Amino acid sequence: MGIFSIINTSGSGLTAQRARLDVIADNIANVNTTRTTDGGAFRRSRVIFKPIDDSNKYKSHFLPDALSPQVGEGVRVFSIEKDMETPTRFLYDPSHPDALKYGEKAGYVEMPNVNPVVEMVDMMEASRAYEANATMIQSAKNMFNSALSIIRY
Repeated sequence: MGIFSIINTSGSGLTAQRARLDVIADNIANVNTTRTTDGGAFRRSRVIFKPIDDSNKYKSHFLPDALSPQVGEGVRVFSIEKDMETPTRFLYDPSHPDALKYGEKAGYVEMPNVNPVVEMVDMMEASRAYEANATMIQSAKNMFNSALSIIRY
């Protein structure tokens, strides 16, 4: 695996984790949003990753398999989905403008399904993954520079 493959792989991880951090920040910002343009309370978003599949790339018959493109050369954001599985919570506040007026839950306000603790743990995980990818790029650069310094002498 060459230096550019390492940088491309780690770079795709940086991009994916950055998107994940943006979505987490949006979730935290909307932890108390009871009304959206779609109607109802805000729903937590989550990022779905998918490996980059380079199996359709041209493979040289002259290069050994170790130098040919490999599957698993990074990750990409496949989609950003709303979490419809986790139920919303209800808070009793009849004076709230979004409180339900009728039915068995009259006086209750539908609150988002965002748990700030889960979001903070996800944020820590995403930032650690981001740091790991940045460290990998830095390590590849250092190895490349060391190899160049050996060649110079």
